[in-house]
Amino acid sequence: MEISVDLTLSPLQNDYEIHVINFIKALRNSKFKVLENPLSTQIFGNYDELMPFLNQEIKRSFAAADISVLTMKVVKTNRSDYEPHF
Repeated sequence: MEISVDLTLSPLQNDYEIHVINFIKALRNSKFKVLENPLSTQIFGNYDELMPFLNQEIKRSFAAADISVLTMKVVKTNRSDYEPHF
């Protein structure tokens, strides 16, 4: 099953930028398609492959920061090629 995941990482500390950058770099270095915008990062792939990868990277990111919030939305379809029709 293909999924789309929207992620927003918010480390609650002064050096938040490096934690966000490191998280996005880990996503970019994966085999999955990654799209970024100023508010969030989207990653797309097979559920059984993508979710264990995200679990690992979220845990790694949380271990590196004192306090961090991750907002995640999961859609049951690959929306990486979405284009508005209006």
